[in-house]
Amino acid sequence: MARPTVRLATRGSDLAMRQTAQVAEALEDRRFEVEVVQVSTRGDEVRDELIHRLGKTGAFVRSLDERVLSGEADAAVHSMKDVPTESPEELVVAAVPERGPPGDVLVTPDGRSLSDLPEGATVGTSSLRRRAQLLAHRPDLTVEPLRGNVDTRVEKLLAPHLQREHERRLGAEESAQDPEAGAADGTDEDAVDGNGDAGATDDATDGSDDGSNGDAEAETDNATDGSDDGSNGDAEAETDDEAGNEAYDRTAAEWFEDLSEVERRAMERTVDVEFDAIVLAEVGLRRLGLADDLDTDRLPPDEFVPAPGQGAMAVTALDADLAERIHGALDHPRSRVETTVERTVLATLGGGCVAPIGVHAVLQGEHVRTVAAALGRDGEAVVRGTRNLPVERHAEAAREFARDLDEEGAGELVAAARAETDDREAKREGSEE
Repeated sequence: MARPTVRLATRGSDLAMRQTAQVAEALEDRRFEVEVVQVSTRGDEVRDELIHRLGKTGAFVRSLDERVLSGEADAAVHSMKDVPTESPEELVVAAVPERGPPGDVLVTPDGRSLSDLPEGATVGTSSLRRRAQLLAHRPDLTVEPLRGNVDTRVEKLLAPHLQREHERRLGAEESAQDPEAGAADGTDEDAVDGNGDAGATDDATDGSDDGSNGDAEAETDNATDGSDDGSNGDAEAETDDEAGNEAYDRTAAEWFEDLSEVERRAMERTVDVEFDAIVLAEVGLRRLGLADDLDTDRLPPDEFVPAPGQGAMAVTALDADLAERIHGALDHPRSRVETTVERTVLATLGGGCVAPIGVHAVLQGEHVRTVAAALGRDGEAVVRGTRNLPVERHAEAAREFARDLDEEGAGELVAAARAETDDREAKREGSEE
């Protein structure tokens, strides 16, 4: 008997393809044949425009689901956090595979934590939620927009730091070969070696888009060992205390050979903004295999509350029989309960990618511990709550929790964020006419 074929619609990004490969492998283990259908989405096409300026939620989702509704695909693979809480009635979330780490991580070139960043440091993020949370904890920070796939964002962070390190190493070699020239221009070996920014050591990668925040997904466990010629710890030259004013023990060429692929790509990138750090979903870094190559610091999810659904995937389908079979092959009950709670809170508050809202649910025995936070766009106002929801009525209890948060002012923050987004969208459209 021939195996049934499932056509899976997916974005073409590296992260999306890796997520889809996980789904495909699980389906193939259940004797399905899988055909992957790559789809370009509006979110992919508008490379330099922030998600919340796309006008509506679901910038990365609608094109995929349209393929399912039209019959061009049988199912679609999404990062759960990208899926709107209101979707076409005909479509169902057939499966929620086991969730990855849901939280965010701070990624730096030198392993610094958020508290270690200098005053006024520049941090990159494409998320309104992350921006608000950063400013709530560190109002002195400069938060700049950062777009692109996960690896592109990492390259933008690393590029200037690696390029400066490369120049220092080349300068040290030239000075060693011609000491008189080095003394004449003030760039002797000792000056070059001691001139770098102090490098610390530490990673977290996105999340989904993580889906995952991941927006997560413990990064400190993946910190580099700080060796003199490692690919990350030495993105900046050693300090005098560390190196004792000695010359580098490897040539610039040898140092370059030790760089990871993402670091080598960063060496060729030109950037407009130099970042001291960026915030990403941990799950994205892990699924891309970047976590071990980066210095990251996991942000505590009770304080930096992840996006609803971050770290999870969603497989949507139209045909009821197929949806049931996909459910049996892929669905992870715990992950479904947790993401249902998070998305129910989000939907009840009327949020989406236009509002800085975080919700993090963890199934603990007979209860689902849920933390939620709604913030003003610049972190100046926060409505936060924590509640243990009974698992047997988790969706209804999540709605009650959200309504209580609404009464405490969360709804006003969401409405203000939505109004500001609508106003910006109207002004942008007016300028294009």
